[in-house]
Amino acid sequence: MPSPRLSPDRKSLGLPLAAVLLICSAVIGTFFAALTADAQTAKPFGGVERYGRLTAEERVELQETLNRQVDVLQRQAEVVKTVAKLIGPTVVFIRTQIDDGLPDETRHQYVEEAGSGVIVELNKKHYVLTNYHVIKTVSPKKIKITLDDGRLISPKKVWVDTDTDIAVLEIIASNLVTAPIGDSDEMEIGDFVLAVGSPFGLSHSVTYGIISAKGRRNLDLGNTGVRLQNFMQTDAAINPGNSGGPLINLHGKVIGINTAIASNSGGNYGIGFAIPINMYMSTARQLVNHGKVVRAYLGVKLDSNFGPAMAVEVGLPRPIGARITHITSKSPAAAADLRVNDVILRFRDVIVEDDAHLVNLVSCVPIGSKVSVVIFRDREHLNIEIALADRSDFE
Repeated sequence: MPSPRLSPDRKSLGLPLAAVLLICSAVIGTFFAALTADAQTAKPFGGVERYGRLTAEERVELQETLNRQVDVLQRQAEVVKTVAKLIGPTVVFIRTQIDDGLPDETRHQYVEEAGSGVIVELNKKHYVLTNYHVIKTVSPKKIKITLDDGRLISPKKVWVDTDTDIAVLEIIASNLVTAPIGDSDEMEIGDFVLAVGSPFGLSHSVTYGIISAKGRRNLDLGNTGVRLQNFMQTDAAINPGNSGGPLINLHGKVIGINTAIASNSGGNYGIGFAIPINMYMSTARQLVNHGKVVRAYLGVKLDSNFGPAMAVEVGLPRPIGARITHITSKSPAAAADLRVNDVILRFRDVIVEDDAHLVNLVSCVPIGSKVSVVIFRDREHLNIEIALADRSDFE
């Protein structure tokens, strides 16, 4: 698979922006059964299975059959149209002026990053959710946000978390429309979704697809510093400029923030990645409420090469969970008597898939929380309760 890459649209300042509205149609294949049912009951025309040379009466009957089939498809497509109309006013276009790194005497122009965002309400205030790599700054003056109605504003305040590629922008304006927040944990592979954003500067573009996979981690995103990954994968078309825009379920709720694409060319290959909204909002609320993200700490080092051979050796039928290779002194893990070679199978009733999954699970838990953990030790399952600490006290 081509290496995933973050997908902002980079332009030179002053280039014209094409504002084109692209509304997608529903996927036809999903409704083939409904469409073909009518065709199967239609009688053949003169016993000849071919097109053309139909009588006027036969053509009228064929047109009526087609109209009935189209009606079935249109009724299904209304769902997509309604979601697009509801979410459209909540999506914004973001441009950020950044230094091109050239000396003053040789600089000819500034470079502009571009991407998307979505407006939400938290604590009775309005915020734009987007990616850090879209803005690459905490200076509100360098960020320009174009609202759905064409108004151009700058954020009042900016918070960022580079570990998760999250940026939250506080905005103040009248008559803002906000998007409802959904539950990304409820999304399953095969669920239909819409991606909304500004690919290549084409604002309010809507594409349609499904959730292709969940829990994508260890993606090579270049030198971005995105350390905590737990992406949802989608085949809804995502291109440069879609970054920061919302991934929407069919109830019109935000279930992800589009972040990266897998592509050699920079264009859409049908493999896009979004931050699950539950993970995003856990970080966003800490940024808004406390000005920083405080992450929980367990105090273990994990085996990133835990595979089938080691699983069989410790008594597991397959490589699942996270194997401990080191315990930090005076850490929560040490206090709970976790040991080297223990395999953590469950964390807060969630099955641990691998070491990276456990790191994400721990990072999303409030510090001081007592969590239940199931470990595998000496071919037995043990239930342990651990009180997590503040990561900053140890790093």
